[in-house]
Amino acid sequence: MIMHEGQLEIDTDLVRSLLAEQFPDWAELPITPVRSTGTVNALFRLGDELSVRLPLMPHHADDLARELRWLPTLAPHLPLRIPQAAAAGTPTQRFPHLWAVYAWIEGRPYDEAAITDEAEAGTALADFVHALHEIPVEPEVPPAGRRPLAELEADTRRAITQSAPEIDVAAALRAWDRALELPPYTDPRQWIHSDLLRPNLVVDGGRIAAVIDFGGTGAGDPALDLIAAWATFGPRGRAAYAERLQPAEEDWERARGYALHQAALIIPYYRITNPDFVVLAARTIEQLLAD
Repeated sequence: MIMHEGQLEIDTDLVRSLLAEQFPDWAELPITPVRSTGTVNALFRLGDELSVRLPLMPHHADDLARELRWLPTLAPHLPLRIPQAAAAGTPTQRFPHLWAVYAWIEGRPYDEAAITDEAEAGTALADFVHALHEIPVEPEVPPAGRRPLAELEADTRRAITQSAPEIDVAAALRAWDRALELPPYTDPRQWIHSDLLRPNLVVDGGRIAAVIDFGGTGAGDPALDLIAAWATFGPRGRAAYAERLQPAEEDWERARGYALHQAALIIPYYRITNPDFVVLAARTIEQLLAD
């Protein structure tokens, strides 16, 4: 499904040709497209132990480059598995963008049916976030996250209005108005993931086993990683997440505003091209309005 104007054409034949040219030892392995709600990379399973990721848009290659640069720095500090690159593919005439081969991570995206204990999942992800935020931010760490809420006002209000009938527009606008009353974040920036949505949490054996998609990682407002409270969890998981992280009330409310902003932009943009992702976004808004 084409989700973006100008989206790159990517299929199994392209993947096999890139492998044959650059990594011939892997070129004869089975290649299977992986269906997901992902909007940044095309994903293919390669044999039993590897995967291939190719950016869907030219600028998405920058996210892949960020991952390849910083994942080795982050991995030793984190209590959950994160992606491990096996090889970086170079641009070619047919596909003039960075691409990469990763170790395959077994499991499935987070949902209620996959999790044994939501409270335990909330605690496990909180431990991951706490460890990530504790990693020292060196000067060369790239900025990450979103602009202050006040600077997102026009786009967010428009998106909320366009998100009917999936959400309660009037209630969402009231929540957005409250979020705009919050002061912007001014404390030192911390390492953040910035996109802890359900598709980026891998569950195996009933527990969160891995966190993926670090294309937006860097130094930013730690409230961006509190979005998971509504985007991932229900009340039990959210309570456990908050209990372990103990965020300041202002940070929690700012995160609620960012969660509303992000989810609202997803709904009108992906309504036709990625309806499963829209369902998740509408669920996020339902959770934050009910909380």
